Amino acid sequence: MPGENRTRRPALALLAAGLVLVLGSCAGQGGQSVSRPQQPPSTPAAAGSFDAPATPPTPPGFEVGGLPGRVAPPGAGSPPVRLVIPAIGVATRLVRLGLEADGAMAVPADYGRAGWFAEGPAPGQVGPAVIAGHVDSRTGPAVFYRLRELRPGQAVLVERADGTRLRFVVEQARSYPKASFPTADVFGPVPSAALRLITCGGDFDRARGSYRDNLVVFAGLAASAGAGNRG
Repeated sequence: MPGENRTRRPALALLAAGLVLVLGSCAGQGGQSVSRPQQPPSTPAAAGSFDAPATPPTPPGFEVGGLPGRVAPPGAGSPPVRLVIPAIGVATRLVRLGLEADGAMAVPADYGRAGWFAEGPAPGQVGPAVIAGHVDSRTGPAVFYRLRELRPGQAVLVERADGTRLRFVVEQARSYPKASFPTADVFGPVPSAALRLITCGGDFDRARGSYRDNLVVFAGLAASAGAGNRG
């Protein structure tokens, strides 16, 4: 409804401003971009950014702050529990990502798992559902290391707690500098169920200890199946 959209836009603006910060970091990990191959963490060029202290720190945030309390539409859908991307070998349980005490978006503590941002739409609901994951860690590739390899037409499967499985189809992948992240394009309202897969990308900024870009894969809902029809 028009009035609802007017109220939601400021919240989405705050959300995206925060997500630009949060999803900009993956601090202290390796780099990735859409246009060029990722340099493995074990190479000499990347070794400096992978020097870990004696006690590994908690995985850093994606530099997201200033988020609203909640932007999900009323009547939350069934939460997602598993993500499968056959083309790049991803099969991961999904953790629930909320807000930190300082308003930043939480990130998966396990580099091998992706997480659903539960303060936004659930996959299958109208709007852009967000699933985030690390690109790599100080010891090697993480869950979304190969995200840049996805191409239009490839499938992204999301299994939900109610037993249904959603099939999304990749539409495009874009890399954005953190300083000019397209808030409306990534987090703004859309008329159908959509999915955004987000990780870090671009060159690693050693001075800031984070990446300069974010990689975003855009996908749209193609089909759903019940628990008894998994194919």
